[in-house]
Amino acid sequence: MARTDADLLALLADLESDQVERKEAANTGGAKDRIGQAICAFANDLPDHRTSGVVFVGAADNGRPSGLVVDDRQLLQLAEYRDQGLILPPPMLSVRELKVGQVAVAVIEVAPSPSPPVRYKGQVWIRVGPRRAIATADEERRLAERRRSADLPFDARPAVGATLEDLDLGAFEREYLPSVLPVDVIAANGRTVEQRLSSLRLATVDAVPTHAGLLVLGREPVRYLPGAYIQFLRVDGVELDAPIVDERRLGDRFPCSCGSWTSC
Repeated sequence: MARTDADLLALLADLESDQVERKEAANTGGAKDRIGQAICAFANDLPDHRTSGVVFVGAADNGRPSGLVVDDRQLLQLAEYRDQGLILPPPMLSVRELKVGQVAVAVIEVAPSPSPPVRYKGQVWIRVGPRRAIATADEERRLAERRRSADLPFDARPAVGATLEDLDLGAFEREYLPSVLPVDVIAANGRTVEQRLSSLRLATVDAVPTHAGLLVLGREPVRYLPGAYIQFLRVDGVELDAPIVDERRLGDRFPCSCGSWTSC
C-alpha cells in the first residue's frame, strides 16, 4: 500500500491499467454504489496482483480532474466505506488528497484482502480487465480457496510459481512412497502421482507443489525458498536444548546428485 504521489499520478494517466478506477463524483446518482463496488473488487484482487488498487474520486475517464471539491468532509465520507458495514469483511484502505497540477482529486487505495471473497451489499465484485463484474460461482470458489490457503500452516501452503516439474517425481515413486506406505497399499489404490502427492500434502489438489513438497522432493528448493534446507538431528536426550550427537543436512538439491536421499 502507500504508493507515492509519483506512482499515483502515473496510474491516473494510465488508461490501460486494471488496477485503477476513476469516478467524477462521489455523492450523485449511483456514484456511492459504484465506488463501493470498486473497493470490493480491488479487495478481492482476483487477478492476484498482490498490490493495492486505486479509486480516483474527482477524475474523469481520461484521467483529468473533474472539479470535485476535495476537502476534509469529502475525505471523511470516503473513509466511511471501511466501517459502514456494506463491505464485508471490512476492506483495508487509506484515503487522501492528491494534487494534480493546481487542483485535487481524492485517492482511495485498497489493499488485497487476506480473507476473500469480499462482498458489497451481499455481492462479490471482481475486476475483469478494465471493468467491474459480479463474480461467477467458480470465481467465488477461487477466492475462497485463496483464503483457505492463507489459513494453512506454512508447510502446507502452495509454493507460488512452482510446478510438478520442480519435483523429483522419480524419487517420489522410487523412495518416498515406499518409506511412508506399505507396498501392497501403493499397488492397490491405483491413484495417480498427482493424487498421491496431494494426499500426502506435498502438492495441492491443483497440482501445485506445497512448501513441504519442495523441501522434500524439490530439485532446487532454494529457488522458491531462499536459504531452505532440511536438517536431521540425533540428540542426547528428549529436551530441545539437549546436546547434538550427530546431524545430517540436505541443502540445495534433493535427492543428492548420487541418487541417494542421504547426503554424500
